[in-house]
Amino acid sequence: MRWLAVLIVGGALASPTAATAAGTAAPLAAAPAAAGLTLTATHVNGSVGAIVSDWNWTVHGTIAPYVAGQRITLHVFRNGRRIAAATLAIHRDGDRGTFARALRIGGVGRISVRAIHFATPAQGLLVSRAYSLWLVAPQAQPGESSYAVRILQHDLSALHYIVGAPGVYDAQTQQAVVAFRKLANLVRNDVVDDTVFQAIAAGAGVFTVRYPSQGRHVEADLTHQVMALIGANGAVQRIYQISSGKPSTPTQLGTYSVYWKEWGTNSDGMVDSNFFNGGDAIHGYAEVPTYAASHGCLRVWIPDAAAIYGWVDVGTTVDVYYRGMPI
Repeated sequence: MRWLAVLIVGGALASPTAATAAGTAAPLAAAPAAAGLTLTATHVNGSVGAIVSDWNWTVHGTIAPYVAGQRITLHVFRNGRRIAAATLAIHRDGDRGTFARALRIGGVGRISVRAIHFATPAQGLLVSRAYSLWLVAPQAQPGESSYAVRILQHDLSALHYIVGAPGVYDAQTQQAVVAFRKLANLVRNDVVDDTVFQAIAAGAGVFTVRYPSQGRHVEADLTHQVMALIGANGAVQRIYQISSGKPSTPTQLGTYSVYWKEWGTNSDGMVDSNFFNGGDAIHGYAEVPTYAASHGCLRVWIPDAAAIYGWVDVGTTVDVYYRGMPI
């Protein structure tokens, strides 16, 4: 059923006089807000129209005009069945009123929220249009196409991880999940479950730039086995998972500059290489485990190598460090 706002007619306005006693025109009164009741929401993925099950989100409403002492009733439906209702106070915001309600809903399916102001002697009946969105399970399987994946990609992209085809849990998005899990100190794999969504909601997985004053440069965090490309403004642009030097052939810590670039695949299987310290380079490789396994290079996933090669120039600074160690 489609709900329409029922409008009411306010009292007649007195017409202003043509002039004041002094002979100057009196200012017109401001037009009153059009009567109505509307709903919006925050902490939801608006472009997708979905929310993960058991996530916190908030419904906000506006009622016009504001009339003191009024209340609205908020109804929440899941798959057509009402699961919650609440009566909310209205707070003045100029000539309008506002209200809000925090929600956390489990399960899966279609969620709809409607607000009703029942008629009182002071204000007539107002009914909002439904605010609807999908409630999805906090999980995804390789190859799956779903709203859950769209939400995951939206949130990972906002943190500067590189995701793949919209709504598909493809290999590129799996790489992003591995990188996120590394930086969020979760188990290092590509499993998408509630721990990933909870970590995102908790603000985990943010790459903190150690040298923002260096401008455009590369930072390799060996503690978490991730690498970030930093823009000229000192902000993160992209985050990738890497595999650095194993204990017997460690990647040397320090600040370096890319001195040589080699396009394509060389005799050692290194793809699109950016050399920064002797034979050590940032390059694509067939094997990029979640732990340090190289001979000193910073290995990246081969499909990412070309984009990194195109971003890095001869002379680009490369910082290699462990988190927690003194600068």
